[in-house]
Amino acid sequence: MADVPGRPDWGVLRGMMSDLQKATRELPRLQQRMLSVTGTAWSPDGMIKAVVGPRGHLIELDIDPRVLRQPNSKALSASILRTVRAAVEEAGRQSSELLGETLPGDLRGLAANDMQNFVGSHDADVRTRNRDGDE
Repeated sequence: MADVPGRPDWGVLRGMMSDLQKATRELPRLQQRMLSVTGTAWSPDGMIKAVVGPRGHLIELDIDPRVLRQPNSKALSASILRTVRAAVEEAGRQSSELLGETLPGDLRGLAANDMQNFVGSHDADVRTRNRDGDE
């Protein structure tokens, strides 16, 4: 049957509904997988390891005692923040992959973009923007 202008393509709509139903059935499993995501990162010098949970909260921080041989609190603080940000980015990447595996093709790009924007902006960056008035 030829397409008639102004009439919906029922085959396309059925396909979209099928994809949406499949994604809905997968939601409980997706939720469990998303809750188990962790991001791990090491500082470039290997002295700091940060592990964050699925929402980017710090759940583990290991600092090599050798850092204390040459104390520099500002450098240590900066290194910790960089390492935690890298761990948050890793958790966000994993979450985006999980969404991409589950969501229908039409929604994949949109969800991945939103996830990267959400997870990719570290709380400290938001705080800085808010303090500077660049909301």
